[in-house]
Amino acid sequence: MSTPYPFTAVVGQTDLRLALLLNAVSPAVGGVLVRGEKGTAKSTAVRALSALLPQVDVVPGCRFSCAPTAPDPACPDGPHESGPGAARPARMVELPVGASEDRLVGALDIERALAEGVKAFEPGLLADAHRGILYVDEVNLLHDHLIDLLLDAAAMGASYVEREGVSVRHAARFLLVGTMNPEEGELRPQLLDRFGLTVEVSASREPAQRVEVVRRRLAYDDDPAGFATRWAGDESEVRARVVAARALLPKVSLGDTALLRIAATCAAFEVDGMRADIVMARTATALAAWAGRTEVRKEDVRQAALLALPHRRRRNPFDAPGLDEDKLDEILDQFPDDEPEPDPETDPDDESDPEPKGPDDDGGGPGDGGPDGGGAVPPQGNGPSEGAEAPQAPEAPEAPEAPETTRPSAPAQGDGGPEQAAVRAAAPFRTKMLSVPGLGEGAAGRRSRARTAHGRTTGAQRPRGQLTKLHLAATVHAAAPHQKARGRNGRGLVIRKDDLRQATREGREGNLVLFVVDASGSMAARQRMSAVKGAVLSLLLDAYQRRDKVGLITFRGSTAELALPPTSSVDAAAARLEQLPTGGRTPLAAGLLKAHEVLRIERLRDPSRRPLLVVVTDGRATSAGAAGGDPRELSGRSARLLAAQGVASVVVDCESGPVRLGLAGVLAGDLGGPAVTLDGLRADSLAGLVKNVRTAAASPASGPTAASHTNRRAA
Repeated sequence: MSTPYPFTAVVGQTDLRLALLLNAVSPAVGGVLVRGEKGTAKSTAVRALSALLPQVDVVPGCRFSCAPTAPDPACPDGPHESGPGAARPARMVELPVGASEDRLVGALDIERALAEGVKAFEPGLLADAHRGILYVDEVNLLHDHLIDLLLDAAAMGASYVEREGVSVRHAARFLLVGTMNPEEGELRPQLLDRFGLTVEVSASREPAQRVEVVRRRLAYDDDPAGFATRWAGDESEVRARVVAARALLPKVSLGDTALLRIAATCAAFEVDGMRADIVMARTATALAAWAGRTEVRKEDVRQAALLALPHRRRRNPFDAPGLDEDKLDEILDQFPDDEPEPDPETDPDDESDPEPKGPDDDGGGPGDGGPDGGGAVPPQGNGPSEGAEAPQAPEAPEAPEAPETTRPSAPAQGDGGPEQAAVRAAAPFRTKMLSVPGLGEGAAGRRSRARTAHGRTTGAQRPRGQLTKLHLAATVHAAAPHQKARGRNGRGLVIRKDDLRQATREGREGNLVLFVVDASGSMAARQRMSAVKGAVLSLLLDAYQRRDKVGLITFRGSTAELALPPTSSVDAAAARLEQLPTGGRTPLAAGLLKAHEVLRIERLRDPSRRPLLVVVTDGRATSAGAAGGDPRELSGRSARLLAAQGVASVVVDCESGPVRLGLAGVLAGDLGGPAVTLDGLRADSLAGLVKNVRTAAASPASGPTAASHTNRRAA
């Protein structure tokens, strides 16, 4: 077993370490969601936390880690007799992104259940994590049904397995920690709320601190055991402090003033439900215990709000987590301080620990050198605090500045007109359902029909690999003709492995929604482009809710640009869309050919994820780009190339005004998909337009033509 990186050797990331330690002190806080860019020690800090947790006493031989003093009366391995327990370290169990439901909650041995009539249950990761840590790296990429099971178990403290007429329940109380990179996609807001605390982490911009990170990491890689030994003293101090804080926690008083501050803060920031109030109360209590106090103070409530509320204020996926700290201070100051007299043993003005010494320090402060002989690590202002100090209640970080919107000012040369500055998108709306025809086998989602592990049962087949979903009727039907030959003489069936049948289920998949947006001069009317951006933003919101990947191609002047390669981060697509300028001629063919190239590459990377092409244009083609020739003929050939590849498409017709040419309808006919106007895209629209791409696929000759005629009649 490899030596883990010491928790106290993590440089900076004060908020991250504090949030993890508060959950170690009080697991009732509800876990931590760590958001941040790659390479910021998220996983390193989480994996190192398990070494700081106190050992747990378990019933010898119990697969579910029952406590000998209070065993679970419903434990599948029970009932347990009273007796001495066996001490072991707290476990840190990792849940892989690609894990199955059986691996998470446990599985029944179907073959033994049918052949021997015994309820043989194999525990899953939830049982392994009981009384320890369950860590989910890239939690935002975990399938929705696994997240639902995971969070239900975390909320109830138990796991329930109900399958094939067999019920199993066991305790599952664990510290839930998830890490994610927002660039790869967001969690749904209702799932964000189930994590007690959230922390935003980023890499330090201080050269001295970055040098210290590299120095320590290289020293650890060269000699993991020796590096851990040098930090053993600091690790022991923090471990002892966690034990002391746990013992003090029941004695901490949460007064009426603190409760009023918590309630007023949650009400003022308009968080949904009461979970935020409860989490803040538990966090503030844990902060007081961590500081060695028996009363909750205003600064505890403030820090609890900074950790528990930012992720609960998101109203849609394009809202950035955050908290207005000036407003927070105003709310807290409305209530007079009602602090009890300080304990004589403690200094009320000193709420933080003294600076801990590094393992190579000889009685000096942190300026005397790091563990590898490095120089001092200066404080980082708004970011993480320095060095290897034991985490303590930090000063609240300043609110991040909003990114500036780029406004290109240079005119486009030779492209038919100057470039115009980006305009803001109109308010998003709920769109009609667009889906890909046929039956796919892609990643779980909510858009198109697909064969999935969850959904309604549609048939049975021989299992490919391990059996996960038994089709009982098909299994009995397969075994019945062979009972006499197998010598059956009792009541039970003689079942062999070849008789087992896997249930096939139909659900929904997520698709790759590739947007091809016309940014030429013909779209440059301010109100028109604002409406177009609002429509695309609405489709992006729909893609987020349906768990799709998205990509963005824009075309103007003489070329097309891949503004955003296919990604799960809808936020990134919305940001690129907001900054999109307009102007120049209309190279429609270049945009379609760029889409063909992107889809070809994505088909090699992820062949099971089916694409949906959304072309947002008025249908005009005024530039052939580098290819030369007739722009309209070239765009028609490009569209028919995509149709020949079987790409499902829909054209959002942006043409406006009293005179309409109907060119978007012609483009839709070449693509083999429907054309939908901006108004017809709304879910509450009364227009009788195509609801999804399936209609066009069912009648390729008439579907696009009908859409074309609809547009022409409207003109």
